[in-house]
Amino acid sequence: MKGYRSHGIMVTVEGTSIKKGIILLIICFMMTFLLTGIMTTLSPKYRISSSSINNIANNLTGESLVYLLGYENHYFTQSLPKEISEPNYASLIFKSTTNINLDDPRSFLGSELPGYSLYDGEIIVAGEGTNYTNMPIESAPPIEVLLAEREASIASLEELQKPSEDKVIPPPVMTTGDKKVVYIYHTHSRESYLPLLKGVTEPNSAMHSKANVTLVGERLASALEKRGIGSVVDKTDFTGMLLDKGLNYGKSYDISRDTVQSAMTSNRDLQYFIDIHRDALRRDKTTATINGKTYAKTYFIIGGNNANFEKNVLIAEELHKLLEQKYPGLSRGILKKKGEGMDGKYNQDLSSNAMLIEFGGVDNTMEELSRTAEAVAEVFAEYYWQAEKVNTNTTEGN
Repeated sequence: MKGYRSHGIMVTVEGTSIKKGIILLIICFMMTFLLTGIMTTLSPKYRISSSSINNIANNLTGESLVYLLGYENHYFTQSLPKEISEPNYASLIFKSTTNINLDDPRSFLGSELPGYSLYDGEIIVAGEGTNYTNMPIESAPPIEVLLAEREASIASLEELQKPSEDKVIPPPVMTTGDKKVVYIYHTHSRESYLPLLKGVTEPNSAMHSKANVTLVGERLASALEKRGIGSVVDKTDFTGMLLDKGLNYGKSYDISRDTVQSAMTSNRDLQYFIDIHRDALRRDKTTATINGKTYAKTYFIIGGNNANFEKNVLIAEELHKLLEQKYPGLSRGILKKKGEGMDGKYNQDLSSNAMLIEFGGVDNTMEELSRTAEAVAEVFAEYYWQAEKVNTNTTEGN
């Protein structure tokens, strides 16, 4: 113990206290250097990054944050709907740290089985019969299939030219005039349907450079035009472009993106962008019977890794609701896809009015696809003209 006198005041300092302080300071420095060393030597996938923090934030809902604030001020929780219960924070922490969702058994295997994540996704809205066992399958076809040219069934193609048997459409009361406001394209341009191809029975072989989803795009555009909505169909063979450039199938959206951006630049009237695809699931999962007639089911796919995600979802939800009202069972629902092994954007970051729609599966006929195109055009027209009415009233009000 040492004593010091200053202006009549005796100050006593314990020598052991000084030693403890010095030792504690040294330990703090050592721990700081140790933690810094660990963080900088870890493999990138294990480091704390903005994406890691984003992943944790994505697991927290707005209601969860309000409940947290409510622990300090109960006023916040009074604004929550009565049907919302207090979240299980232990479960949220467990999911954030392990990427395992106790409510979704697939999460136990997703990071362990090669390729399993390709079939992952989150069902935002489940249509009739939709669950995690029958999600859309979108896998790259064998290269030999892409290079081979299949013989198309001309009889089936001629079905597309027949007038719609379901409804007689009166002349539209409202039209977009000379303006083309809907842009329809097909990123996986050679996706086809087995009924269109002679002698082809294997789903992975349902590919063709002519008889493919572009025919559905033409039918949809025609149905929209009959309802006064000017539409453009882009039949660019993006798959052929991939082959010419020697790129893999996963680059499809990069190729189609350039074309969509060029269209947006050259035609400022374009407001909606629809990418048409075909599912690889079989007939029992992709076909609906409505009023005694069969239809190819639809599925809305939303990229979870894009800034327009919430707005993209709103449009899909409105169209899904309208389909449920007019054609119950036609829409399989809305699926969010994001993360490793998936595009996660699907060009939907280019516009808040962008959408990707699966039209049927490999077994659906052109007749069924045509009926579905008419149904989608009908509900889209209702949505479009209602939105135009709201925009007009808003503009006049200002």
